[in-house]
Amino acid sequence: MIDPPKLRLGTRQSPLAMAQAREARARLCAAHGWPESAIELVPVRASGDKVQDRPLAEIGGKALWTKELDQWLAEGRIDGAVHSMKDVETLRPEILAIAAILPRADVRDVLIGAASLAEIPRGARVGTSAPRRAAQMLHRRPDCEIVTFRGNVATRLAKLAAGEADVTLLAAAGLARLGENGVGTPLDPGDWLPAPAQGAIGIECLAGDTQTRALIAAIDDGFSRASVMAERALLAALGATCHSPVAALSTREGDALRLRAALFSPDGNERVEGECRAAPGDAGPPAALAADLLARASAGIAVHFTGSA
Repeated sequence: MIDPPKLRLGTRQSPLAMAQAREARARLCAAHGWPESAIELVPVRASGDKVQDRPLAEIGGKALWTKELDQWLAEGRIDGAVHSMKDVETLRPEILAIAAILPRADVRDVLIGAASLAEIPRGARVGTSAPRRAAQMLHRRPDCEIVTFRGNVATRLAKLAAGEADVTLLAAAGLARLGENGVGTPLDPGDWLPAPAQGAIGIECLAGDTQTRALIAAIDDGFSRASVMAERALLAALGATCHSPVAALSTREGDALRLRAALFSPDGNERVEGECRAAPGDAGPPAALAADLLARASAGIAVHFTGSA
């Protein structure tokens, strides 16, 4: 009997990234009938994990989560790279392909430290380093103060417990993947839009590696891919960068997608929102929505878009 092909999946080495890589491995093994030993997980320390005291936007943006894995793919040291899709730059190297998007998990943000947005104490310090969360919070609660909060989930929860902030926001999907399901209050995405591609795990490989690409594609989830790609098409058309306060979410409406989006000024004072409907795989409506949002955006919003995505 011929042993099944062995895949080397690269991943950041944070606890959450490793949990995501284990999920990818389990799905691949189930799809192909492989033993767990057929897939090797290869931890890589990403640049973004090395600097924890400054906002990501100040030290290089989302590329700090991907550049080491990109390099290892190019050098043939790994066959695939597992990513949290909300942390992947909109424009990717042409030599790479997103071979699979796993079934998307809970898209919501979780508020930790208060039972609701309304119950956050007046003047509270909100710990986050995400421009989208900061702007969205200041839009809803302009009395609050934003304090920089970086690090993995455990680090941020420890900082909160130590009193470095009064409340914080984390992704429900990340908490669930770490077994922290009961922490905090999930926020209704109808009222508080998440980050584009939040809750989605993707696997990239070399575009020309047709064998690996086909093996990984066995676990691609069609609707999750369509929703993530619609949100990424919006980001691309906006010229959004890691500095851009943008929230977006695609939901299923029959055979189509409904894409809702909101852009903010960093101080939360200004907001513009809109929505479109699109067929899966059609980047036209998300691009048209981006153009509409930018046309209606104030200067205080628009200046943070149309950059290098």
